[in-house]
Amino acid sequence: MSESPDHGWIADTPDALILVDAVGVVLEWSPGAERMFGYSRAEAVGSGLDQLVVIAERADEQRGFIAETLAAGWGTFESLRRRKDGTLIYVDISGKRMGDGSAADSQVLFSEKDVTQLKVRRDSKSLEARFGDLLESTPDGIVIANSTGHILVTNSQAERLFGYAPGELRARPVEDLLPERFRASHKGHRSHYFSQPRTRAMGAGLELFGLRKDGSEFPVEISLSPLMSEETPVVISAVRDVSERKCFEQALQEKNLELENANRAKDRFLASMSHELRTPLNAVIGFSGTLLMKLPGELNADQTHQLEIIRGSARHLLALINDLLHLAKIEAGKVELHPELVDCNALIEEVAATLRPQAVAKDVALELDVPVEPVVFRTDRRAVSQIVINLTNNAIKFTERGSVRMGLSAGDFGGQRRLEFSVQDTGPGIREDELATLFEPFVQGQASRIKGVEGTGLGLHLSRTLAGLLGGTLTCRSTYGEGCVFTLVVTEI
Repeated sequence: MSESPDHGWIADTPDALILVDAVGVVLEWSPGAERMFGYSRAEAVGSGLDQLVVIAERADEQRGFIAETLAAGWGTFESLRRRKDGTLIYVDISGKRMGDGSAADSQVLFSEKDVTQLKVRRDSKSLEARFGDLLESTPDGIVIANSTGHILVTNSQAERLFGYAPGELRARPVEDLLPERFRASHKGHRSHYFSQPRTRAMGAGLELFGLRKDGSEFPVEISLSPLMSEETPVVISAVRDVSERKCFEQALQEKNLELENANRAKDRFLASMSHELRTPLNAVIGFSGTLLMKLPGELNADQTHQLEIIRGSARHLLALINDLLHLAKIEAGKVELHPELVDCNALIEEVAATLRPQAVAKDVALELDVPVEPVVFRTDRRAVSQIVINLTNNAIKFTERGSVRMGLSAGDFGGQRRLEFSVQDTGPGIREDELATLFEPFVQGQASRIKGVEGTGLGLHLSRTLAGLLGGTLTCRSTYGEGCVFTLVVTEI
């Protein structure tokens, strides 16, 4: 490394003395420049001043000043400079032409003085005079900083928030209010913000923490607003302590985790118990059926009646268990839809064929109202079939006389193809006060009023939940004493 030559102009002054050529390449770099900007002479000499200390948006200003100084012989201006560590400082710059002014001997000597603290004090007084009373009226802590990252003004709320005495924060680097781990990145964020200033709402951006004077940290939310003050850009930061809210959110998160664990435990219990519950029930149903078929021997009337009660109760309990397991599976998000092209006419006819014996046994007419042309629709066949079976089974179960009509139609609504299934019965209907809770789990409005009719109270709830998974709706309209119409509307998936 070469030693700095002993030029008289490069005396060891606190100011930075820099000699550049006509295009801004550094020829000499004084010890004062090393201290002010952080670059050694070896790093600086031969490099462009633009690459070392000139911020990008002021490059044209720098080149213009060199040209003007070469033409006039001298010049002055105030500007922002960037130090090696990325921090910005305000400098008062004097330029003097060196040499004879010819193209071959055109150099400029810069004498640069750090006036950051002077400018901070001047701007602080101006801002306090203009906004002091207004800042004190706000509930949040207010910190106003300039582009070099120095605090110009704070209100008393901010001083209490960070634990400083009145006026103690003025002229401090704003990074003093941040934990050490955030400071390096914050300098980059600040530089980017001043190059493209914009309002940022409270709560937007990264999760941040404030640092009190005593070293303790606390979570904060910060809003940013740019402001031009006497040609100096500043940023107004509103700082809010969100410690209490964070504690609440943490408690809520822990409670949600507990509920999630409990829900998973419930799912594991239902999954593990499904086999244990179904196996003995199927045995009860099977053996009671064998006895009722009189295969082991003849039965008297009382025995037959009692066995029918046993088989009916076991079937009811098995249906309840199946519904509970299916509901748990849906709520756990474990039901996967399998879209396919479905012949909906055939689906309706299959459901009708399955349930017709039940209708015939009650002397209830099961009617179909479907288009002549097949309706082909892309949906999940199993889910739609399950809903239609449940609706039709309910209609037959609760209709003592008359008919159950199964309808099908398709059409375009708002540019979207929709399919509509309807099940209409001439049963007892549903009272208006029951309609509001009809699709809630374990609601047994009609079943509780009709002797001999049992229900799990889950069928309609499951059907509406499945309809939602299909992107559709399930609704009911009813006139008490005249019957019901259930309508399933789905869109293609």
